[in-house]
Amino acid sequence: MSVVLDTAAVRPADRAEYWHEVISHTFIPLDVSLLESAPAPATVTSHQLGAVQVSLVEAGPQRVARTAGLIARGGEDHFTLALQHHGTARLEQDGRQALLRPGVFAISDAGRPFAKELHESFAFTAFHWPRSAMGGSEEDLRELTATVFDTGDGTAALVAAYLARLSRSAGSLEPEVAARLAATALDLLLVLAQERRGRSVPDAPEAARATLARVKDHILRHLGDPGLAPERIAAAHHVSVRYLHKLFRCEGVTVARWIQQQRLAVCRRDLAGPAAGRATVAAVAGRWGFVSASHFSRSFRAAYGVSPREWQAGLATGPAPAAVRPRLLGGGRRESARTSGPAVPA
Repeated sequence: MSVVLDTAAVRPADRAEYWHEVISHTFIPLDVSLLESAPAPATVTSHQLGAVQVSLVEAGPQRVARTAGLIARGGEDHFTLALQHHGTARLEQDGRQALLRPGVFAISDAGRPFAKELHESFAFTAFHWPRSAMGGSEEDLRELTATVFDTGDGTAALVAAYLARLSRSAGSLEPEVAARLAATALDLLLVLAQERRGRSVPDAPEAARATLARVKDHILRHLGDPGLAPERIAAAHHVSVRYLHKLFRCEGVTVARWIQQQRLAVCRRDLAGPAAGRATVAAVAGRWGFVSASHFSRSFRAAYGVSPREWQAGLATGPAPAAVRPRLLGGGRRESARTSGPAVPA
């Protein structure tokens, strides 16, 4: 559910004080000085995605500061990433200056003083999260603050595109999905920090886990695409096919096998759903990327011990068939055949 805070209904003479309260309540205690004699209306629209708060901020010229005194009042364990949409901003922290133009982003650390100036009307999306939600060393996190990331290409471009899509979808995501996608965003930022420090990203365990999380998320969002294949997945994440296979080998499963497991899980869920009696086995299989109904049936029986029709019929007439037994999935996870929900990334 979105939370909208708007100064349009507030008298212009009271907008400065009200806006100060809005910003400090939404994020952290801050000093806010409006740079207009007659402040224009301003809005903040927020959504909570797991540990990450996503807020679209639209307002007129202003200056924002975080002082040592305000740090002592709380919020010191948070970071804020601002993805600029229009207008420009100048962020100063740790002796560094970052000029934010539309399309770029920068991060501030609420645990240390900073100042931000916006001398024209602006809009940006802020991603706000606690330090505990993000891994990495203190050095990794410091590498992110008050630094402009060129989003023209490379990892920064991937991060910016992911954040932009996440913010556009924020109001329509189910809580569980939202939390998982937000965690992936933080993993991506950690990869960016490690890359910035010159670490060999493919060799860093944290980076490998982050990449694997992004890949799994990509697969789950494209399960219905029959053309989903290692080559396309690798290209979408700017890694080699060989490295992609290496990531899944660490989990004791191949890429193709993991895709099949997820497809079978959602097919089994759909066959057990309220509309299962009206859906044919072939239709459910095709919906989730199986191009051959016979191949789907063989794979389903191998995984769950019964055919799709038997599973569907057994649920329609009473308890699940006795032949259904839990199967061990890749990576050592045990899946109960009586669980109807889709599998999620480890």
